[in-house]
Amino acid sequence: MKTGRRENTRMSKNSLLKSKNDYPDHPRVAVGAVVFKDEQVLLVRRGQPPAKDLWAIPGGSVRIGETLQEAAEREILEETGIHIQASKPIYTFDVIEQDLAGRVQFHYVIVDLAADYVMGEPSPGDDAVEARWISAKEINNLQVSAATVNLLKTQFGFGK
Repeated sequence: MKTGRRENTRMSKNSLLKSKNDYPDHPRVAVGAVVFKDEQVLLVRRGQPPAKDLWAIPGGSVRIGETLQEAAEREILEETGIHIQASKPIYTFDVIEQDLAGRVQFHYVIVDLAADYVMGEPSPGDDAVEARWISAKEINNLQVSAATVNLLKTQFGFGK
């Protein structure tokens, strides 16, 4: 499994809206699923911080008692309407964002898994503003999170 670098950013004044995941007392575990269909990858444009308005691998938090695979399958269905079969972890990275005062506002440890497309058409839900299949050529024209660009390029030779 490949590990990625830490994404550490300062939040802007506009990002200070409080959510249920703000200012954690411990890192939160989250999953993503890398799903390809017809040489396109499934991405979402995030509607909530962190990485609000950036395109990224879909996913979300792991619930108590869930395996990484169960969490990925549930989150991808909730966020995109796509049914998948999640496989093994392929990429791990941290997202740590600080507010303007330097306090940790978000801290996630994210494990991205390989996954097979099963069925469904992309439809945004949960925290996603948009969900769709993206070609390697099209990804070059989108604002994509650094971790997603790194994962897709290093693991799959896809995109930028």
